[in-house]
Amino acid sequence: MTVSTDRSPAVDVPSPRTYEVRTYGCQMNVHDSERLSGLLEDAGYVRAPEGSDGDADVVVFNTCAVRENADNKLYGNLGHLAPRKASRPGMQIAVGGCLAQKDRDTIVKRAPWVDVVFGTHNIGKLPVLLERARVREEAQVEIAESLEAFPSTLPTRRESAYAAWVSISVGCNNTCTFCIVPALRGKEKDRRPGDILAEVEALVAEGVSEITLLGQNVNAYGSDMGDREAFGKLLRACGAVEGLERVRFTSPHPRDFTDDVIAAMAETPNVMPQLHMPLQSGSDPVLKAMRRSYRQDRYLGIIEKVRAAIPHAAITTDIIVGFPGETEEDFEQTLHVVREARFAQAFTFQYSKRPGTPAAGMDGQIPKAVVQDRYERLVALQEEISWEENRKQVGRTVELMVAEGEGRKDGATHRLSGRAPDNRLVHFTKPGQEVRPGDVVTVAITYAAPHHLLAEGDVLEVRRTRAGDAWAKRNAAEQAGPKGVMLGLPGIGAPAPQPAAAGGCGCD
Repeated sequence: MTVSTDRSPAVDVPSPRTYEVRTYGCQMNVHDSERLSGLLEDAGYVRAPEGSDGDADVVVFNTCAVRENADNKLYGNLGHLAPRKASRPGMQIAVGGCLAQKDRDTIVKRAPWVDVVFGTHNIGKLPVLLERARVREEAQVEIAESLEAFPSTLPTRRESAYAAWVSISVGCNNTCTFCIVPALRGKEKDRRPGDILAEVEALVAEGVSEITLLGQNVNAYGSDMGDREAFGKLLRACGAVEGLERVRFTSPHPRDFTDDVIAAMAETPNVMPQLHMPLQSGSDPVLKAMRRSYRQDRYLGIIEKVRAAIPHAAITTDIIVGFPGETEEDFEQTLHVVREARFAQAFTFQYSKRPGTPAAGMDGQIPKAVVQDRYERLVALQEEISWEENRKQVGRTVELMVAEGEGRKDGATHRLSGRAPDNRLVHFTKPGQEVRPGDVVTVAITYAAPHHLLAEGDVLEVRRTRAGDAWAKRNAAEQAGPKGVMLGLPGIGAPAPQPAAAGGCGCD
């Protein structure tokens, strides 16, 4: 018998190209970046290892335009990558998001080594534009003026296995004088309720147990369809999805916050007792200058109704200090609302000029020293209130959804971290049995700090969940090696910790 020793020649299989997405700004941008990652993986790219810091074959910047120096930050980062790109044949750089929508051709003029510029309305074109830039060996700039397709139809690489963003609308119909988002993301466009619920059900089938409904002005949902009660109906419909344990939403606007929404929150068991309601200012004249379309009495009236219907609700807010023309009396009105509302937490911002907004050219710009002083006084007051409100939680027994990556000191303290139904962050003693992100534990609160709670005793109960199973499955797959092509429906994923950014329109 003759044994053949001939061997076929080895075939070099090229490694898949790697990508990195860098995200700036609001939750909408974070969710868009999940879609950009999904699109690239659908096209055969694989995510670069954690900490690659620009060593990927494709680096995508998903930008924000609402800060005064947003462009300087972008061009500084692009400049840092220029020599690396020059020494690495085939590397590509893409810039998308709000700053790309705003500056367009300026980006390529200031950073001619950029390969692709795309806007907020055509993120689905990224893989095609990258390939076109490679073949033609010249920059591709494509900015759509209106939405080409609702982004949720795109492939998505979700960042977590137990919680997910679900976008219900894009764009905004408000005209706040400090905000440029409507000019860059366009008028509000709502998704059909059936499409939203289909995505929610698909996510739950994959193991997700918490969803956050996302929109620039989430409770204005329905204005595109002529139904002012559509958002409340959507919350109730989410309550009927079997296996969906927690529903949150961000960010609402006081103008559109109606009694039917409060009733839906109170009467739907899986809608969490948490509300992020941007205030911006407690002064009626300042609110008028901001074009916020509500006044102090209206705002406090909403808070009163929410607390009456949902007594344990944690209410958080956004506040801007030093808006043009703000007097000391105006600022005192903001402090008054903070004392009356007793926010669990407030995200406070010093006003900064946002290019392209009416407020940037207003008279009465406040000196930096005055803004800083008011900011520090506001923060001190809110810290005091946050601590007092958190101390009320001591002794309560709460269910936590175990979180991933939210306790920076968990390793050193032998603790785990989770979110209570009201979204408070709780660090708890690690139990003897395995607990996975997405699982649910019951603990007793023993200590309160201004921004977190501790449960230092034994865990009272551990409930293993399908969400924990989904996390374990994903974790095992990622440890086995990088995925290649991703196809099909949007996958599982997680929003960043609540609440929304300044402006009530996701524009931080």
